[in-house]
Amino acid sequence: MTGSDAATAVPAQATQTPAAPEPVLHGLGVSVRPVDTLAKAQGTFPYAADLWAEGLLWASVLRSPYPHARIVRIDTSEATSMPGVRAVVTHEDVPGDAMHGRRVADRPVFAKDIVRHHGEPIAAVAADHPDTARLAAAAILVEYEVLEPVTDPEKAFAAEPLHPDGNLIRHIPLSFGDPEVIGDVIVEGLYRIGRQDPAPIGAEAGLAVPRPDGGVELYVASTDPHTDRDLAAACFGLEADRVKVVVTGVPGAMGDREDSGIQLPLGLLALKTGCPVKFVATREESFLGHSHRHPTLLRYRHHADTEGRLVKVEAQVLLDAGAYADHSSEALAAAVAFAAGPYVVPHVFVEGWAVRTNNPPSGHVRGEGALQVCAGYEGQMDKLAAKLGLDPAELRMRNVMATGDLLPTGQTVTCPAPVGELLKAVRDADLPPLPVDEEESQWLLPGGPEGAGEPGAVRRGVGYALGMVHMLGAEGTDEVSTATVRIHDGRATVICAAVETGQGFTTLARQIVQDVLGVEDVGVLAADTDQPPSGAAARGRHTWVSGGAVERAAKMVRTQLLQPLAAKFGMSVELLTIADGKITSYDGVLSTTVGEALEGKELWATAQCRPHPTDRLDETGQGDAFVGLAFCAVRAVVDVDIELGSVRVVEMAVAQDVGRVLNPRQVAARIEAGVTQGVGLALMEDLRAPRGIIKRPNLTGYSLPTALDAPDVRIVKLVEERDVLAPFGAKAVSAVPVVVSPAAVAAAVRAATGRPVSRLPIRPQAAVVKPQS
Repeated sequence: MTGSDAATAVPAQATQTPAAPEPVLHGLGVSVRPVDTLAKAQGTFPYAADLWAEGLLWASVLRSPYPHARIVRIDTSEATSMPGVRAVVTHEDVPGDAMHGRRVADRPVFAKDIVRHHGEPIAAVAADHPDTARLAAAAILVEYEVLEPVTDPEKAFAAEPLHPDGNLIRHIPLSFGDPEVIGDVIVEGLYRIGRQDPAPIGAEAGLAVPRPDGGVELYVASTDPHTDRDLAAACFGLEADRVKVVVTGVPGAMGDREDSGIQLPLGLLALKTGCPVKFVATREESFLGHSHRHPTLLRYRHHADTEGRLVKVEAQVLLDAGAYADHSSEALAAAVAFAAGPYVVPHVFVEGWAVRTNNPPSGHVRGEGALQVCAGYEGQMDKLAAKLGLDPAELRMRNVMATGDLLPTGQTVTCPAPVGELLKAVRDADLPPLPVDEEESQWLLPGGPEGAGEPGAVRRGVGYALGMVHMLGAEGTDEVSTATVRIHDGRATVICAAVETGQGFTTLARQIVQDVLGVEDVGVLAADTDQPPSGAAARGRHTWVSGGAVERAAKMVRTQLLQPLAAKFGMSVELLTIADGKITSYDGVLSTTVGEALEGKELWATAQCRPHPTDRLDETGQGDAFVGLAFCAVRAVVDVDIELGSVRVVEMAVAQDVGRVLNPRQVAARIEAGVTQGVGLALMEDLRAPRGIIKRPNLTGYSLPTALDAPDVRIVKLVEERDVLAPFGAKAVSAVPVVVSPAAVAAAVRAATGRPVSRLPIRPQAAVVKPQS
């Protein structure tokens, strides 16, 4: 099967179009239904695991059982001789760059001399049946010399280097203000944040198809296809134009889809065999193969005056990057910059480090860096409130940041920052009622609907948290996206390589074109690398950058459409409007439908959007590193069984700074999903890896929130103060509720128990209150 044949045989390349026009609900600000809703509900949406090609082979990957070892010998002879095995590849079969990485090229395609983490790829097999491929991979003989793993990030500084450039990835010593200042009241705290797995609903999968020109096409759930293409081409020893990445349906993505551990072995096997090769990961392989949230150690010392106003914040932040650098440098920058939170602090001093260990790799997961420090500084705010005898919400209100204030990096907050308004909204919202009038048998006790505790042991707590995230890339990242809008036969098509990961970009693109051009029938082509680059689907950047490119292209088409009409009636284009499918002039002389004006015409335009540049933080942590910021306030209400230590989240009240609501239903869904993910980290999600070995890498051993665990999420306020830099004034909505929710739950458990709660997820013993003797 050739690459051109595959383009028609693989359903992922089909144009994503609505089943039927939506004559009423269209344009920005309306809850337009996503195009793919019906297909996903019916199970017909094409994910990578569903793809097929003639002559298909199946791949399996052999992974290291050790977190740290020296490879003495690899013997593939038994696997190669097995009936049905078509190819076995190791590090010796990588024709191009053997090392790759998103920011630092420190990760091998296959381990060569040293294994640096549990589950690292050693070899891959292609066979005519998936069971044969798995048996052949298991038959590969690898002789290891097991080494002592470096698993404590604090010991990584003095440990033997795991890489030629050492174990320290980055150190940021932020200095802001006078280090000699001391507050009237001082509180200290030590906080630990566990390892959260993205746990996508669909495990990794992909299909590689060789091309007649000696290249290869990769059908994968990529969130950054052009970067994936360039990495793959370098590893395959090919020019970039001979590698094509086609984005299939993405079954969930929060950073794990940015790993290249699937497409590189697949491509090598396809090139070696000359056949299409497919891989579908088991859930265990998914846990072992992708990156996780950075486990973090935080030390804080907060200084305040007697009125509760912050004077100085001192902090140490240590991120465990695991075996490879990945996005750890960016995560550390966010952690250090936001270490004091959305509060006005005149003096801030932070030491931040990201180090390599032999633990599972850490990478980009929603709110990386910002989430970890939020749990720390909000724990400190609760300690200050208790020491000063102040209400926790009142203490926060006295210190909230606003537009015009400075970040500890020296950057002025120029975007809307309604932090006080958000906090007031959740503070003043009605609390959920206590079940005083219900029979005890009807109580939803902590531990689930059939909770084992007694109602008399249940204590209710209310906690608050504020947080912030940055939007788009930071520290000089060149954010750019390109989009084309084409109209033919009354139908508009958007061509943009921005990947739809569930965040709603394809829906937004339709809404933009509908709003600008008045055309209801709008389709969005699936993303691939034949289109110009649009960057990664992360940090809400596609709403801003790719949405901005779509809007600009649509406006250029609008001008092409209106210019002949304006010239005919002797007026400027600015005097014509498009609304409800009609074109009218300011004086009513001209009135026609968009369909009539488009008849017989084909119009198209291509445009780019590139936000203003940012700077890398200097040697003292100073610099204008961020394009924009988004803020959120959460009030958590929890019930805690103080005898068993079990916790039930009764309600999460959310107030969020969204800039502008472009699709109300999607905004609500994204906030609810973000809060639930945050609650998961707060109470149950912890991928344990003692001595570097991931324990129980499955969805039985790794607990995720189910529908029974998901809290009642009440959105009490959405502040629509538009960011003038953003194309629509809108801000990212997904990441910041994830960042804030764990800290709010921890604060509520503190309020219920009086315990310090300094570790996430919260262990039962941390919520137990021992009876006084």
